[in-house]
Amino acid sequence: MVVLLTKADWYFDFISPFAYLQFARFESFQGNLEINPIPVLFGGLLNHWGQLGPAEIPPKRKFVYRFFKWQADQNGIPFKMPPRHPYNPLASLRLCIAAGGQIEHIRSVFRVIYGEGIQPDEKDGILAIAEALEIDNPEAAMSDTEVKNTLRTNTETAIKAGVFGVPTFLIDDQVFWGADATEMMLSYVNNPELFQTPEMRRISEMPMGVVRQK
Repeated sequence: MVVLLTKADWYFDFISPFAYLQFARFESFQGNLEINPIPVLFGGLLNHWGQLGPAEIPPKRKFVYRFFKWQADQNGIPFKMPPRHPYNPLASLRLCIAAGGQIEHIRSVFRVIYGEGIQPDEKDGILAIAEALEIDNPEAAMSDTEVKNTLRTNTETAIKAGVFGVPTFLIDDQVFWGADATEMMLSYVNNPELFQTPEMRRISEMPMGVVRQK
């Protein structure tokens, strides 16, 4: 019997430990999803939508770092934050794209950053990522015009699709943002009518009551 898998775009940035934690569950999705990973620049999403990243709000930063570690421990996922975070993710994103941007390449980069806790935007970290990806000339790979354009186009495409954060699954134009939306995403895969109930349709179009002054 042929099993038809649901096609799912997965937008991610290595800067997000939540993306790492969700990625660690991918093997359990193999019977449900055909995942197309798409690296994007999280900072570009934040700039477009006018948001701050979680690490840019001091009390939230402390909470999410603790939560990353707690959630990893709860699920038996190796986790070690690099010495400094947030960091500049451009090198890791571009190297991943240059290597082919497939699941195995993403796994290798995540292993360096959050498995080994190596600082990915410093020379040693860049070399460690390049070695993991079997890239002999990381400088040439990172400066390649096609690689740069791919990352830029991916980010622009994500914005047009309504993606505002990472990690995000996009299935049938439905956005599932965050590792904590994983169960909701799987529920939708099993029941594509999930958002068609009267109340789901109502709250999806509900007007704002008050607009906060900026």
